[in-house]
Amino acid sequence: MERRFHFISGLPRSGSTLLSAILRQNPRFYAGMSGPIGGVFNTLLGELGGRNEYSVFINDEQRRRMLKGLFDQYYGPEFSADVVFDTNRIWCSKLGQLKPLFPHGKVIACVRHVSWVIDSIEQLIRKNAFQPSSIFNYQPGGTVYSRSEGVANGDGMVGFAYNALKEAYYGEDSENLMFLQYETLVGDPARAIQAVYDFIDEPTFAHDFEHVSYDANEFDLRAGTPGLHTVREKVALRERTSILPPDVFRRFENDAFWRDSQLNLRGVRVI
Repeated sequence: MERRFHFISGLPRSGSTLLSAILRQNPRFYAGMSGPIGGVFNTLLGELGGRNEYSVFINDEQRRRMLKGLFDQYYGPEFSADVVFDTNRIWCSKLGQLKPLFPHGKVIACVRHVSWVIDSIEQLIRKNAFQPSSIFNYQPGGTVYSRSEGVANGDGMVGFAYNALKEAYYGEDSENLMFLQYETLVGDPARAIQAVYDFIDEPTFAHDFEHVSYDANEFDLRAGTPGLHTVREKVALRERTSILPPDVFRRFENDAFWRDSQLNLRGVRVI
């Protein structure tokens, strides 16, 4: 049977690593944290275009084969799974390319109130006070205001992902797109995962939400951000108070456009 590919994307700090940790309990599945394929895909797409003087010798069918070949070669014999979920925030901005490459491939976009995404990033920074983070190019300066501005701008860690979400949500290729809310994933994981299985048309698997594990400590340490991909063993909703100044929190509190059903013009599934 030909291997099936799906994609996990969406906002940072919104449950993509947790989702992958749960899905990989199924021995037929492979899922993990963000990997290299998204960046390589984007670079190759650029090099196959007009800025390459030899692109006149490349037609669209060759481009399609080469781009799809990235997945086939990277997920080679080292990966035994029948179903692969590749994770990258870039995928929501690439639905126009993913649809012809993987007509049956689904994109699961993890979303969360943006204020809490910013809050979660700030928590990580303060927790690792003696380790400048790759999130801010290892620069030790700044304030909570400059940090929130930096990640929220159009090229920032949050801003790019947010704009890609909107592009995907309102675009004409949204039929293979699902939004999975962080609040649903941690508050009712059984319903959230069942919705994922229904969406990708796979038989249900009995997941253990009491014993979830994922280890990316080496990567997180190298990024100067220990805990970046930490997953708690038990999936549960944990209430806490934001550490953001009230004006910073309020700036983003109305950005959860997916919660307004009147804006869901294309009927994107929101769980």
